[in-house]
Amino acid sequence: MTSKFTELAIDCADPNGLARFWCAVLDYEVQDEDEGIVAIGPPTVPDATNHPGPVPPTLTFARVPEGKTIKNRLHLDVNPTDREQDEEVRRLLDLGARHADVGQTGDESWVTLADPEGNEFCVLASRRP
Repeated sequence: MTSKFTELAIDCADPNGLARFWCAVLDYEVQDEDEGIVAIGPPTVPDATNHPGPVPPTLTFARVPEGKTIKNRLHLDVNPTDREQDEEVRRLLDLGARHADVGQTGDESWVTLADPEGNEFCVLASRRP
């Protein structure tokens, strides 16, 4: 038996606000909410034990007192599924993302953005789910 990647925990100052942002980015919905913790995931989560393909992970946002101080060592990559990369980048910027400089050369095929709390993520160009 092996482990499955089922959840990514993200420390933040505003779990509800960050959950709303990522729900809009990923077409997820809130699955669980408790004091200082919000979990989001796809609208219909398949039964992980009977599902032959990958199970989309949930994202859990937990309120912590300290702020983000350095570049993430781990980040999300997202793929636009119904539009081109530049259109998706505009949509994400309209949702509250901003461009992030993590040392790119300008020749990358991806665009690096940051969510409203500064967590970097990339919008890929060529790979579609």
